[in-house]
Amino acid sequence: MYSQQDIEQMQRKGITPEMVEQQIQSFKKGFPYMKLVKPATVGNGIIRLDGEELDSLIEMYRDFEGSRVKFVPASGAATRMFKHLYEFQSDYPVKGLECFNDKGFNTVFTFFERIKEFPFFDKLYNELWMQGYKMDELIDSKDYMPIVNTLLGSEGLNYGNLPKALILFHKYGDIARTAMEEHLVEGAQYVRDQHGNVNIHLTVSPEHIAGFEQLIERVKPYYENHYEVTLNITYSVQKPSTDTIAVDMDNNPFRNDDGTLLFRPGGHGALIENLNDLGHELVFIKNIDNVAPDHLKPLTVRYKKALAGMLLSYRGIIYKYLQELESQNLSVDELLAILDFTRDELCVIPPASLNTSDPAELNKYLFSVLNRPIRVCGMVKNEGEPGGGPFWAVNPDGTTSLQIVESSQIDMNDPTSKAILNESTHFNPVDIVCSFIDFKGNKFNLLNYRDPQTGFISVKSKDGKQLKALELPGLWNGAMSNWNTIFVEVPLATFSPVKTVNDLLREEHQPCR
Repeated sequence: MYSQQDIEQMQRKGITPEMVEQQIQSFKKGFPYMKLVKPATVGNGIIRLDGEELDSLIEMYRDFEGSRVKFVPASGAATRMFKHLYEFQSDYPVKGLECFNDKGFNTVFTFFERIKEFPFFDKLYNELWMQGYKMDELIDSKDYMPIVNTLLGSEGLNYGNLPKALILFHKYGDIARTAMEEHLVEGAQYVRDQHGNVNIHLTVSPEHIAGFEQLIERVKPYYENHYEVTLNITYSVQKPSTDTIAVDMDNNPFRNDDGTLLFRPGGHGALIENLNDLGHELVFIKNIDNVAPDHLKPLTVRYKKALAGMLLSYRGIIYKYLQELESQNLSVDELLAILDFTRDELCVIPPASLNTSDPAELNKYLFSVLNRPIRVCGMVKNEGEPGGGPFWAVNPDGTTSLQIVESSQIDMNDPTSKAILNESTHFNPVDIVCSFIDFKGNKFNLLNYRDPQTGFISVKSKDGKQLKALELPGLWNGAMSNWNTIFVEVPLATFSPVKTVNDLLREEHQPCR
């Protein structure tokens, strides 16, 4: 099936024909839906902390002396953030003022009505001025195209092609900060170690690395001086070996016009490899667009520290049990007490086939359950946000455990699954603290804890032809499927994503009044 040219193309990416064949089999077989048992809710899979517990966990994190890092997936351009402005670019010359008939929040009407409230307004104003335009005159004369073109285009601010990290998100008097800078400020407040080091790792696209480096070089001295820290910023790119083959509608490899195979990025699940390369003891994970201005940061910082304290608390118990299990000298009663911990605290229900009266079998099962990477995930009350949520789900090994499940993994034609989805109360904001150091101080290989049956197939097009694309198991669902997972409720105020440019007009992203 593959020519020498094909094999050489694969080799350049670090991909083997066997890997490609496995992916093609996935296209042919498809992926099974998740077997949901029930939604995770407060008191039944989700922990709610009171003030005293929060303080205690924060104190535990304060005493932690190990290394830590903030991991921020920051790849990709912000094109989707400006979707309604791109539509306006094509529609306005034809439809004119009809484009303003819809006066909803995420519309061009609201964008222009409140344009002065955007943190990038001054920069856009000055850029237009240098091009010979006056913003007010353009708006008065309803000549909107130069404004949109200057905001999005490469001859202006180029926001349509920049990653979200490099876009101005918040205004502080005469100063505006990018999303990247907000992560530096956040990191200085909860990732700082005893020596004042703040480690931040960003996954970026190769074409954007220079932009990140230029911004960091410009702002780093100020933030280091202001927060009395040393910022250690590192970068990685999504590995070419995680790209996946595209196929035509008959599941044959899709070829470009020049005859080469078409490979596509494997989705954010590919970043498990980047995460796996980190050598720190604690890792904080947060999306690039989920940052709040300074007056709202204290609550976020408080809960981030509490989540880290929660992880350290559970990890200490797990390490103790693993040391005891390794001796293989525990009585059945002692083993059953550990089983209670895995079931009641870690929410891992053993398979029905487990013989709890056999010490050797029970010891082996408990060791395998406890000796895994661990993560504590913040969950917010669901107020209509799209995306994944916390559920109890059946795993391929017969256990039932807590999982973050995306809507694409749920069979909407199954009344039971749909009912469980409708009963869910919380949403995954990607607010994760994790550890992948085992009880002997060795690093887990995270690639061994994925569920390969949680990929996703979508239909795309290229050069006018339909194709099927394959996404790897998602970073916080299938790629972390076999981790020990703890869900903790966090306030909705700690979740302030920017999915569209108009989200920057929301109260939580505006200056404190």
